[in-house]
Amino acid sequence: MALSAAPKPAVTIAGNGVAGFSDQQINNPYGLVIGPDGALYFCEIGNHVIRRLDLKTRRLSVAAGTGTKGYSGDGGPATSALLNEPYEVRFDKAGNMFFVEMQNHIVRRVDGKTKIISTVAGTGSAGFSGDSGPALKAQLRQPHSIAFGPDGRMLVCDIGNRRIRRIDLKTGIIDTYAGNGERGATPDGAPLAGTPINEPRALDLDPKGNLYLALRAGNAVYRIDPKTERIYHMAGTGQQGYTGDGGPAKLAKLAGPKGIAYSRDGGIYIADTESHTIRRIDLKSGTIATVLGNGQRGELARPHGVFVDKKGAIYVGDSESHRILLLK
Repeated sequence: MALSAAPKPAVTIAGNGVAGFSDQQINNPYGLVIGPDGALYFCEIGNHVIRRLDLKTRRLSVAAGTGTKGYSGDGGPATSALLNEPYEVRFDKAGNMFFVEMQNHIVRRVDGKTKIISTVAGTGSAGFSGDSGPALKAQLRQPHSIAFGPDGRMLVCDIGNRRIRRIDLKTGIIDTYAGNGERGATPDGAPLAGTPINEPRALDLDPKGNLYLALRAGNAVYRIDPKTERIYHMAGTGQQGYTGDGGPAKLAKLAGPKGIAYSRDGGIYIADTESHTIRRIDLKSGTIATVLGNGQRGELARPHGVFVDKKGAIYVGDSESHRILLLK
């Protein structure tokens, strides 16, 4: 097994390694992002909240949720609402916060000014329905990752339906952007229409609108070209494992990737969850390397979240170590 020569050290910026809900403790952090105020926001599935970390003072606060599992609170303050396993959080250009709740099968919104929470997609029950109609009447099944395209429309990894759903936030209409609901293989260069994608788990976009997609069950990473609407294989053989560092990413084995982030340094970072690593795909050379972790539980423990800021700092939701890590 080829490992990267000298993985960089990471520092803990939130959590003490013990699951809890306090000023020092967090519980199973997943997706994370820098908000418009410069703070770090992250999902805690163990506490059913979205937390805010002031990166200057390292002070933690709650942005949504009470710590109790449920589904309530729409129309009121986000900090009084009940959530059920929020998995990923993002902000739109206007500063509104959006996040998915996997176990409620919904997408919710917190108004950037009033901090009022509302549901924008999903009925609260799992299923597949509603395409071409109002997103609020549509059914999702275990949504995980969200991102905003250049046109402002929201893309949602609808894991259980093996689709990427797309929501026009102006009209409220939802449709299917990619995937046909089947478990089959995704051929390299195939058109999006009618092509299967096996459990789309995480997505991110670059400034040109290219969409980078991690398939958890497919153990692979793909790129969707927005102009041609074709999907291209980038990494992973499809077999689960941890091999290939220093060589072509397409020939490497991945282990259930569940987080992905585009970086301005010309790389795609993935949380390769079941190998307990953060790996980087170089977009120019097409090679893959490990930047954090060694393939064994210890340095990392099933990380789910990865985010790269404009300066190249890498934030990691080290899920089962109950920590947020910073890698510069």
